[in-house]
Amino acid sequence: MKHRLVLPVLLAALAALLVAGCGGGNGGGSGGTDPASVAPAQAPVFVDFTIRPEGETKQNLEALAKEIAGVDDLGGLIAEELEGSASEDGEAFDFEKEVEPWLGEEAGLFLQDYEEEDFEGYGAAIQTSDEAEAREFVDKQVESGGESAKDGSYEGVDFKVREDETTIGVFDGLVVFAEDEAIFKSMVDASNGDNLGGQETYASAVSGVPGDSAASVFVDVGGLIEEAGSEIDSETELFLDSVGIEPKEATAVASLVPGSNRIEVDLSTDLGGENPPAGDASELLGSLPATSVAAFASAEFGERFNEGIDRIDAEGIPSEGIPAHKLKKTLKEAGVDLESIASSIGDVGGYVTGNSESSLGGALILEAENEEKAKNTVSNLGLFLRSTGTPGITKITEGASGFSIRSPELGRQPVVVVAKGSRIAIGYGLAATLSSFQESGKTLADSASYQEAVDALGGTPISAYLDGGSALKLATALVPAGEEGFEEAKPYLRKIDYLALGSEASGDLATAKLIVGIK
Repeated sequence: MKHRLVLPVLLAALAALLVAGCGGGNGGGSGGTDPASVAPAQAPVFVDFTIRPEGETKQNLEALAKEIAGVDDLGGLIAEELEGSASEDGEAFDFEKEVEPWLGEEAGLFLQDYEEEDFEGYGAAIQTSDEAEAREFVDKQVESGGESAKDGSYEGVDFKVREDETTIGVFDGLVVFAEDEAIFKSMVDASNGDNLGGQETYASAVSGVPGDSAASVFVDVGGLIEEAGSEIDSETELFLDSVGIEPKEATAVASLVPGSNRIEVDLSTDLGGENPPAGDASELLGSLPATSVAAFASAEFGERFNEGIDRIDAEGIPSEGIPAHKLKKTLKEAGVDLESIASSIGDVGGYVTGNSESSLGGALILEAENEEKAKNTVSNLGLFLRSTGTPGITKITEGASGFSIRSPELGRQPVVVVAKGSRIAIGYGLAATLSSFQESGKTLADSASYQEAVDALGGTPISAYLDGGSALKLATALVPAGEEGFEEAKPYLRKIDYLALGSEASGDLATAKLIVGIK
């Protein structure tokens, strides 16, 4: 096994801890050289984090580490693990004496050359407060690694190349290393010319990263598609175009924000195109059954659905043999008026209930314009299915009006389509579907955990919710016994109280918050 240089191990360990919610910070906060300044301008993915969190961010990270993993001294554990890993590779060191004195506050990592569903190159940089001490540490580790290394120089920057081609050097207040010499040289070029940190698209995308973020990940979606050297298939492109999304021009940023009893991930993207999803459907979500394991709601669905159908109808679906301007006409002749249905629908929601395979159920809820349109929509759909010869259709009048469909292919429960008031429900299982109409039953809004999730999102309207305990119970019943990965994850999954997702849009920018509540 080849020896590894301690610095790549250091960054990899810190990155792994960040994924687990145990370290980091957002870019530009330390006042030192921005690690993005040595990333090539076209890098499609860049991860930025601080190595030394301070203040409330540090306190929250330590609280999470203790609550989730029982770790009392997070910094000490990281140093101990790094020292142990380096010792096994024959590169022993004392973190406090040899790394602490020169280690800066920020680090960054970029990925490039995306081919065949994998990245083929990386580069990283760690800020240093003392270049001389950092260089001394690097030289010592290279010499003690038991491998030969060649010296090199490029544009006035000295570097060392290991047998495994890992290349490392110190310049511009950064310890810089790369997968190979060519990538290292591209980082030197970036520092002297065009680089990711100087790109308007990157600067604009990360400008909204919260100040208390523990880490941020920038993705150039269009650049990633170009790196892959592939085109979006026609059906996907048609769908994205139907909702106003331009993936080849889009970027996205995800930021990790630790709290003392929750983990927050903030997302922002210009994937929303000309007409991103907007509105507030939290009232519908809160009215869904309190027994929901998971639930969601989306505002103004009918309007977006109608716009999408119009675009798809105008283009046709060549792969299905449907020419332009024939989709709506063909369905209307069969008794399904998509325009009428879409124009009468407002918000849409859905939920899943049950704690085992036999009790699993749920429904999709559509809010119609009024009671008459709700009943007519369900009636017309029933007539259409009967005209196609669909077997197993039974009329329902108890508690709501509609029909159910039973068949062996659908499983133990029937598919139910009913209307009551101005609400339409399409669900699996009669009891689970009708529970959305029970006026006396408890709703999600009555749940303390759900209300905590709403409060955690602040002013962002909640659009999806998952009850951690109920979800784990259902997963335990559905996942095959002896599944090692699931069993290993269980102790951590038990810590999850809830998951909540909130979203909103402004102009062509769509934003979202994902909150993981910790028990």
